[in-house]
Amino acid sequence: MQLIRGLQNLTQALTGCVATIGNFDGLHRGHQYLLAEVERQAKSAGLPSVLVTFEPQPLEYFKPAIAPARLTTLREKALVLSHMQLDHLVCLHFDARLASLTAREFVQQLLIERLGLRSLVIGDDFRFGRGRDGDHTTLKELGAEFGYTVTAMDTHDVGTERVSSTRVREALAAGDLQAAAALLGRPFSHVGRVIHGEKRGRDLGVPTLNMDLKRLQSPLQGVFATRVHRLADTPLPAISYIGTRPVFNGRKLLLETHIFDFDADCYGRLIEIEFVERVRGDRNFDSADELVKQMHIDMDNARQRLGRAE
Repeated sequence: MQLIRGLQNLTQALTGCVATIGNFDGLHRGHQYLLAEVERQAKSAGLPSVLVTFEPQPLEYFKPAIAPARLTTLREKALVLSHMQLDHLVCLHFDARLASLTAREFVQQLLIERLGLRSLVIGDDFRFGRGRDGDHTTLKELGAEFGYTVTAMDTHDVGTERVSSTRVREALAAGDLQAAAALLGRPFSHVGRVIHGEKRGRDLGVPTLNMDLKRLQSPLQGVFATRVHRLADTPLPAISYIGTRPVFNGRKLLLETHIFDFDADCYGRLIEIEFVERVRGDRNFDSADELVKQMHIDMDNARQRLGRAE
């Protein structure tokens, strides 16, 4: 799969493709159902398959204070998509210029002139263009003019429940990681590079790997039994904390992970932290000593939960 950041980096316009457009936050099973149709049509027509997405997501651009917690960063999306049969992931920078495009301008300037769109697969609730003035009907009308077809996919259910990014966030906020995994089709995880922190964990006798979440907020907060991937041949058992460390009057959201029985220099390494089970929610402590006592209780609980999850 080729990641293209901005259509200016598409070295030459495509002469035809089967595409889909959207945030695809989480790349949950509903998204996978839609992408399977993109891949089916592309293979049948002998055309490349393309997913067009946005950074930041439109609501993060227009109303960042109320934008929902991001399930997947662009890097995380690309990693999930790398296991599928998609040919191109096109990421458009969502800015004032892009936001100002009418539905017609978006289709003509981006999808037709740059991607050579032949077929578009969308969710049944898809909206686009300035003021969200474009919908399924708009796309079909423009398709008749520009020569592409439109397939609107019904929502996808798991059991009796509609799969959506909102539902995944709700499951994560409730600490129901099993429900989230069922909706995602895989365990929920964060991917990023190990960065230097303030070394507070090491000072407290529990050294941690720190990751920049690359998010304004996280759908998870608290202490979790986790597994760390990409540092060894098999996942490493660990305990992770997502929060602001209120005992130290912190404000920035952090992801700190202590790997059990492990000591190595990992700075700069790309790791994936798989969340297995919530140990407890975030809370404040009266002192660092009280925090350390709780940390050891949490570590014992995390080991037990990881053992049960094997």
